[in-house]
Amino acid sequence: MSDAEPTRAQPEPTAPKRKGRTRKRHTVAKVLIASLVVLGMVTGLSVVFIYRHLNGNLNVADLTGQLGSDRPDKKAVEGPKEPLNILVMGSDARDCDGCNIDNLTGMGERSDTTILLHLSADRTRAYGISIPRDSMVDRPTCKNEDGEDIPGGQHVMWNEAFSVGGPACTMRQFEQLSGVRLDHFVVVNFEGFKDMVDAIGGVEVCIPEPIVDPSHGINLPAGTRKLEGVQALNYVRERYVVGNGSDIGRMKRQQAFIASMAHQVVSAGTLSNPIKVVSFLEAATKSLTLDEQIGSLKKIGQLAYEFRDIGLDKIQFLTIPNTVDPEDPNHLVWTPEAKRVWHKIVDDEPLTKRLATDVITAGNVPGSGSPSGGSSGSPSGGGNGGGNGGGSQAPDAQALADAGLCA
Repeated sequence: MSDAEPTRAQPEPTAPKRKGRTRKRHTVAKVLIASLVVLGMVTGLSVVFIYRHLNGNLNVADLTGQLGSDRPDKKAVEGPKEPLNILVMGSDARDCDGCNIDNLTGMGERSDTTILLHLSADRTRAYGISIPRDSMVDRPTCKNEDGEDIPGGQHVMWNEAFSVGGPACTMRQFEQLSGVRLDHFVVVNFEGFKDMVDAIGGVEVCIPEPIVDPSHGINLPAGTRKLEGVQALNYVRERYVVGNGSDIGRMKRQQAFIASMAHQVVSAGTLSNPIKVVSFLEAATKSLTLDEQIGSLKKIGQLAYEFRDIGLDKIQFLTIPNTVDPEDPNHLVWTPEAKRVWHKIVDDEPLTKRLATDVITAGNVPGSGSPSGGSSGSPSGGGNGGGNGGGSQAPDAQALADAGLCA
C-alpha cells in the first residue's frame, strides 16, 4: 500500500491532456452508446425494453426488386472495409400540418432533398453530396410496388422521380445517372425531422438578414438563435426571400443546419439530459424508413461503430457541380465535373479541391464563430482536407451571402 500512495499523489502530467483530446472527438457511435448508457442509468428503465420500443418505431422496406437487374457494379477498392454509399431522401408531404409552405397542389409526398452519403473504405472521410431538386435529367424507366413499369422522361426535374415512383425510382435514377452502386437508403420524413429538432431544444443558426416572407407566414429576425418547430422546418425549406433565392442556397442552408444539428446532438447538454435523449431517439426512429440491411437499432449501431474514428470535422457537405440550364434559367444541369465526382466516389478516392468546392463541414458551421481560414485543408492534417488526401475549399463570403448564411 505504501508503494501505491506516492503514485496517486504524483500522476503523470501528460495523462489529462490525452484524455482531453479524446473527449473532443465526437462520432455517431459515441452518441448512440452514450444515449443508451444515459437511458439505462438515469431513467432506470431496461435497455432491452428501450431497444425493443425504439426498434419497433423503424419502418423497414425492401426495394431491391424495384431497382432492376442493370444496376452498376461495385468496384473493388483497397481498405479494411468496403466503402458504403447511402442515399438519403427527405420525404416532404404537403398534406401534414404546417408542411405546405410552397403552396403546391395535390396530396402525397415529394422529395426536395437528396443527399448521397459516401463513407470511405478506410473509414477516414465522409462526403454528403447534395443533388439539386431542380436538376434536369433523363429519368430511366422504373417500377412501382406491383412491378409495373413507370415510364421514364427526357429532361425532367430530378425530384419528379420521387413523386411518380417513390424512393425506389429516385434510387434507380441516381444509380443509372451516376454509375454509383447504392448499398443502403434512408428516407427521412420532414414532419418527424421537425420533432427531432424540438427534442434537442432547437438548433442554432446564424441569420445575416431578416427573413420576411408574408405569403408563407415566415418572419425570422437576423442574428444567432435556436430555431424550433415550424420555424426550423420553414428555415430549411424557404428559398424565395433568402440570399439570392436559389435552390442551391437552400441546400447550403440545409447542409449548415444538419451540421449544426450534429453539434447539438453530441453536446453534453443533450447527452446528459435523459428527457432530450429519449425524445430525440423517439422522434428519429419514427421518422426513418430504411432498407432491411440497416433496418434495426443493432445494425445501425454496428454501422456507426465502424466510423468511430470519423470526427465531425471529417464530414464534408458539398453540392454536385452544376450550372444554369440553357433551356430554362430556373433550372440546373450537371457540369462535366459532376461525372468526375461520381468517378471519384466509385473509385473511393478523395475529392480534389477543384471538385470539392463550397464545402461545409460538421466541425465548422458557418456563423458558429469557429476558425475557417477559407480552405478546409490543414497543414497538420487535422482539418477537413489535410487528412483526406485532396483537401477541399470552404465557401467564400459571397457564396455564404448568396446562401443566406453568416460568414
